[in-house]
Amino acid sequence: MTSNPLSNQPSNSKLWQPNRALSKSVETGVKTLFALFAFVSVITTIGIVLTLIFETVEFFQEVSIWRFLTDTQWTPLFTNQQFGIMVLISATLLTSVIAIAVALPLGLLAAICLSEYAPAKLRKWLKPALEVLAGVPTVVFGYFALFTVTPFLQTFIPGMQGFNALSAGLVLGVSIIPLVASLSEDALYSVPRSLREGAYALGSTKRETIISVVLPAALSGIVASFILAISRAIGETMILTIAAGQNPQLGFNPLVPIQTMTAYIVQVSKGDTPAGSLAYKTIFAVGMTLFLITLTLNIFSYWFVRRFREKYE
Repeated sequence: MTSNPLSNQPSNSKLWQPNRALSKSVETGVKTLFALFAFVSVITTIGIVLTLIFETVEFFQEVSIWRFLTDTQWTPLFTNQQFGIMVLISATLLTSVIAIAVALPLGLLAAICLSEYAPAKLRKWLKPALEVLAGVPTVVFGYFALFTVTPFLQTFIPGMQGFNALSAGLVLGVSIIPLVASLSEDALYSVPRSLREGAYALGSTKRETIISVVLPAALSGIVASFILAISRAIGETMILTIAAGQNPQLGFNPLVPIQTMTAYIVQVSKGDTPAGSLAYKTIFAVGMTLFLITLTLNIFSYWFVRRFREKYE
C-alpha cells in the first residue's frame, strides 16, 4: 500500500492566499484619514454658515429687514447711518454684467476653437497657456485695470473718473475667461465623435455641425461653466477694491466710482471699525447676502446639469 506523496506537502491553496493583514490595516488607516479630512471640511463649512447666521441675526435685531432692503443709501460708517443693501448689490451686478459680457462670448469662442478647429498638437500647447492666465494674482489684474486700462479708456471716453466700474468690469471679465474656456472646452471635447460624423454624413458643414449638434450636446456643461464664472465675478474682491473705488452710490453708471459687496467687506475688515459695533455687524449681513446669491446660482447650476445632461455610451 503506497501513500500519496502530495499529502505530505503544505496545501497549495495557501500559496494563493498571501497574508494581507498589513495591507488591510494600511487601507483602513487611509480610509480613516480621508474620512477625517472630509469631516473637517464639512464641520468648517457648517461653522462658517452658523457664524454668518448668528451675526446676521444680531444685526437684524437692530436694523429691520425692510429698512435693509429699501434704503437708497449705504452709510453704516457715518454718523447718519443708512443700510440700503441695494446700493452694494447694484454695484456688484453692474461689474458682474460687464465682466460676463466680456468673458462668456470670448471664453466660449476660445473653447470652440480649441475643441473643433485647433490641431491636436496646437491644442496641447494652447490650452495650458490659456489656463496660465487663471494663475495670475487678482491684485495684478486690479492694478492693470487702474493704471493701464483706465487711462487708455479715458483718452476716448470723456468724463470717465479714475476709479470706475467699466475698467474694473472689463479686466474682471478677462480674468475669468480661462475658467469659461477651459470648462466649456472640456464639455465640447467630451461630445462623442460619432455625433459629428453622423452630421457630416447628412451633408452638414463644420459650422452647422458645431451649432446644431455639438453645442446642444454640451449645453449642460457650457451652462455650468457660465454659472461658475458668474459666481466668480460676483465674489471677486481685489480687482474691484483696487479699480472700482469705495464710493457706495445707487445706480448703473459705469464711469463713476462704486463699491461692491466684497469691496465693502474689505474696507470694514481693515480694523478701523470697532468689533461688535453695528457697523462691524454689517459685514456679516453683507456676507450673508453674498452667500445666498452664490448659493442660489450653484443650486441652479446643479439642477440644470442634472436636468439637461446628455449621457452617451
